[in-house]
Amino acid sequence: MAAALLALLFDRWLHSLPLSLGATLLLIAPLALFVARLRTAPMLALFRAMAGTVQAYRDGDFSSGLHWRRHDELAELVAAHNALGDRLREQRQALVQRELLLDTMVQNTPVAMVLCDGARRVVYSNLAARKLLNDGRRLEGRAFDALLAAGPQPLRDAIAQGGDGLFAVPREDDEEDTWHLSRRLFRLNGRPHELFLLRHLTAELRRQEVRTWKKVIRVISHELNNSLAPIASLAHSGAELVRRGRHERLEEAFGTIEDRARHLEGFIRGYAHFAKLPAPRVEAVDWTRFVARLRSQIAFDVAGPLPAAPAHFDPAQLEQALINLLRNAHESGSPAEAVILRIRRLPAQVTIEVADRGGGMSEAVLANALLPFYSTKRGGTGLGLALVREIAEAHGGRLALANRHGGGLAVTLALPAPETAR
Repeated sequence: MAAALLALLFDRWLHSLPLSLGATLLLIAPLALFVARLRTAPMLALFRAMAGTVQAYRDGDFSSGLHWRRHDELAELVAAHNALGDRLREQRQALVQRELLLDTMVQNTPVAMVLCDGARRVVYSNLAARKLLNDGRRLEGRAFDALLAAGPQPLRDAIAQGGDGLFAVPREDDEEDTWHLSRRLFRLNGRPHELFLLRHLTAELRRQEVRTWKKVIRVISHELNNSLAPIASLAHSGAELVRRGRHERLEEAFGTIEDRARHLEGFIRGYAHFAKLPAPRVEAVDWTRFVARLRSQIAFDVAGPLPAAPAHFDPAQLEQALINLLRNAHESGSPAEAVILRIRRLPAQVTIEVADRGGGMSEAVLANALLPFYSTKRGGTGLGLALVREIAEAHGGRLALANRHGGGLAVTLALPAPETAR
């Protein structure tokens, strides 16, 4: 309106429309620019402040916020921006608390942890690792191989072998400390890293050893008493029969003594065999011949075709393991024709399954079935499944038990594929 009025005044004075418009622009334009700048200055300041807070968020600083006095659309934007900052601040605080908790747990765990980068330099270690490898001093930045060179030889040998395993470190009192080594490879920030975990197992193994010896002594004492008590009683009865001249019953007494002695002999032999299981002698084995040899000793049906490619294992040990499993299947109350053997070749392993339609196992029995000396059979030694698991693990495999739908039990023995075994 001011520009229109000025244009009319100039037009009456100058009597020329172009000159009037030019004069009006010369007067109005600076004023309009000044007013526009005055009105937009708070918004520009707000935008600069918002850019600064966004940069602070990018740098991890969530302590700043914005303030806008007016109640317009920009007030809604400022409120949303501040709400975002509050949310990021809460998440950052929660993350910091979790990091502190995790660091406290890692630093105070008895397991020694050492994280190395691709150049085998230590990038992280906890208190247990520092105490073990560097007398409590920091390990970060040190070469891991140099630390190992100053450590015990068994530790260097265990790491040089690769993979997980146990090793023993001699002590000054002629005792040994047992350690478990675990190592994992992964990528962190796109770069390869390796994590070494060293766990001290001496005290735990000793407690377990004591418990095992107590259980062994208890089981052996029970079995010896079950055999020696009848033998002593029958020997006394035989002496009485001789004294009375009743020789016709001596044969029965001596036969019972012989049976109990042979049972005791078999019991001791089973324990000795379990304790002296040799290392497997792996060789190429044809499945057809192997299964035929098994069938000559115990009855079963084969489900599905046998793998055409040969397997690599110790045939004597695996034959013993499968005979134990097949005998258990027959003794479970399953019909003989329902005892099956299924062999499947998978990309990474070979699975051998022995299945039956017997009574299966309860949850409690399944949880303890693979433990040595645990048996639900009358007169059982509890070494059958334990021996099978020992054979499977000696081949680098594993043993699993599961109840079948419709009744019965399935025992699966998984062995590494031939390429892995070699």
